Amino acid sequence: MFFPKPNLRRELASLLGTVQAGNWATYEDRKNMPFTNAVLHEVQRFITLLPHVPRCTAVDTHFRGYFLPKGIIVIPSLTSVLLDKTQWETPHQFNPNHFLDAEGNFVKREAFLPFSTGRRNCIGESLAKMELFVFFVGLLQTFTFQPQPGPQKYTVGHTLEPSVGTS
Repeated sequence: MFFPKPNLRRELASLLGTVQAGNWATYEDRKNMPFTNAVLHEVQRFITLLPHVPRCTAVDTHFRGYFLPKGIIVIPSLTSVLLDKTQWETPHQFNPNHFLDAEGNFVKREAFLPFSTGRRNCIGESLAKMELFVFFVGLLQTFTFQPQPGPQKYTVGHTLEPSVGTS
């Protein structure tokens, strides 16, 4: 079976029509927009916004041969999971197909942890997901985005950010 190459604009237009007609996306629309949802997830995976949020151990813990007493500050690296080559086919490339199955359906991935996990995950995760989707789709409906001409360069720091200008 042939599946056309996914395209954000085509998916938005087929589901929502035009903004001029007042057709803005809702959070529920994400269920019918697998490629758009995959692109948004890949943006969050590829450019980790807060990769090093400090935590404290709740109990005395032994981890990989180390003793961590209760209350000690630890800084987990979400980037280590979001760019793990055992979890992602092309970890250092922007690839929305990480979140799509062979038929083009959106697939949740266990290794996708941009909001952390467990009892200490982001308290605003559900609100952030809703706002990210609605805002992202609204921007795509309103504007056309294109990369800067020439090779792309990135600066690695607390986030992965594009370099501005030429070098």
